Amino acid sequence: MDARERLIESTRELLWERGYVGTSPKAIQQRSGAGQGSMYHHFSGKQDLALAAIRRNVADLTSRMDADLAGPGSVIERVTRYMRRERAALRGCPVGRLTMDPDVMADQELRRPVEDAFDAVRRRLAEVIDEGRENGELARSVDPVATATALVAVLQGGYVLARAADSADAYTQAVDGILALLVGQARNGEVA
Repeated sequence: MDARERLIESTRELLWERGYVGTSPKAIQQRSGAGQGSMYHHFSGKQDLALAAIRRNVADLTSRMDADLAGPGSVIERVTRYMRRERAALRGCPVGRLTMDPDVMADQELRRPVEDAFDAVRRRLAEVIDEGRENGELARSVDPVATATALVAVLQGGYVLARAADSADAYTQAVDGILALLVGQARNGEVA
């Protein structure tokens, strides 16, 4: 891995662990093993590097989602695969945690990819849910946008509950609960 990649990966980790303010250029350099000259050769400053790290987190989040939702199976199976994918419940979502960072939310350039990520996830989930309505798998009364929003809210809220309880069980319970509600809207009522 070259210095630029080490800097981005180190910043991703530090943002997840410490937030924007706690991610100092010195901490990034120490974690990455790259010097100050290397950092400023590749990036104009901390914000530029943080933006690259946030964009990488967003790209990872959306590519994993796309893989889960585009794979084989029924709509319920694909949504279940997405919702039950192994996640670091006690660490929280690397993108979702940024919404709690006042410095990221106050900076429109840093905030934009976070907003775009959640818009993309909600939009893609809504497309899949609408597919289920159209093919008769889900009841016509299911609102794709509202359901997609609820699914995302449960994932993000599940992280919060897990961290508060210091137990991934709270996250799993939240996911199981929303999936049971979704299955209740399936025409055949079968669990994936």
